[in-house]
Amino acid sequence: MKLDEGLRLRLQFLCRVVKKEANYLQETDERLFANVLSVSDLKRIADDALLAERLDAFVSRFGRLQDTLADKFLPALLDAMAETRGAATENLDRAEKLGWLESADDWLVMRKLRNQMVHEYIEDLVILCDSLKAGHTFVKTLAKTAEQFISLTDRRIAVSLN
Repeated sequence: MKLDEGLRLRLQFLCRVVKKEANYLQETDERLFANVLSVSDLKRIADDALLAERLDAFVSRFGRLQDTLADKFLPALLDAMAETRGAATENLDRAEKLGWLESADDWLVMRKLRNQMVHEYIEDLVILCDSLKAGHTFVKTLAKTAEQFISLTDRRIAVSLN
């Protein structure tokens, strides 16, 4: 089945963006979590510009990659595979059933974590620390999903060109 030119270009763009976003997140994750992160570390944010920047970068990159994968790439990939598209949770459920991601529930947890990391940033360092640590555990999931979506896209484009 021939792939629409506009959709092909969109998917290729998303592949390039997601590769960069995943790489940047992984690099930031390695720097932020080089040592065990604690609440006492987070209390130094006001006095430690490097820690504050790493924290901001992690939160931003985590949220950006998660959003790009779930809200942009997944719907485009579903379209390319002639799958029915729906609301975000339906798309995640469909992707799980197709084996494109391990757990739709994990994606809902990641979205809540992102919101906690952003909204609890200033007020509650215990919640922030717990959220950051939980986010850290999902970095591999995000990277693996990025690789999976890119691989599916590459195969779909290859089939379309033949």
